[in-house]
Order: sequence, then C-alpha cells, then structure tokens
Amino acid sequence: MSKNIIIVEDDPFSQNFYEYVFRKAGFTSIIIEDGDLLMEKLKTMEASLIIMDINLQNTYLNGEKADGIMISRYLKQNETYSKIPIILVSAYPVSQNGKNYFEESLADDYITKPITDFNFLIGKVNKLIAE
Repeated sequence: MSKNIIIVEDDPFSQNFYEYVFRKAGFTSIIIEDGDLLMEKLKTMEASLIIMDINLQNTYLNGEKADGIMISRYLKQNETYSKIPIILVSAYPVSQNGKNYFEESLADDYITKPITDFNFLIGKVNKLIAE
C-alpha cells in the first residue's frame, strides 16, 4: 500500500524540499496550499500523515482565513479525520507569550524549521505512520 503524505505548505522552497525528501524516502507526497483544498483531497484519498505548516499566508478553511494551528485542530476534532497523524512545522518556538501552539493544534508531533536532519524528519514520519 502506498504511503500518502499530504503537505500543507505555501512556501515554494519548502514545497520543493518536501517533495524531494519524501520521493527519496519512497513516499507519495501531495502538496496543498489551502485548507479548503485539503478537505477536498481528504474526501477522495487516504492520507497516511499530514505535514502542516503553522504560518500559512493565504489559506482558508470553510471559506474563512485559517492558519495551520486552526486546520490541525479542526481535523483532530473531526471524527472522520482525527486518526490521521499530523506533524506541525514552525520556524518559531511552539510556545510563545504564554500559549502553547503545539497543544492548541492537537497535532501528534512537531518539528522546527529549518529542517537540517532529513533522517530525523523521516524517522518521525515512520514512527507516526506505524502507530
């Protein structure tokens, strides 16, 4: 069975990075920039895991502007999608100004950018897919 990774990322450099890394690791990756498009894709395919960037600039969910934290929380609170593992990605600390964005997102794991250890990323992915 193919392992499908959906990547929600709006930065072209990061998109190319993920596409290359996951292809080399033997995964099928689908890159999406918008929450509404993500929901459409999830209706037609089975996702093994979602990589979710926190800072999405022009992303919408159900027609309203959203970021990766909101989209992740929405998926985790939806019975249909709650079992899909989500790795949150941020260039910033997951805890700022007294708020823990990782906990708020309900994601399964997180990683900070820049991602310099490809094996670390693939290790997290493989661990979450195997659970």
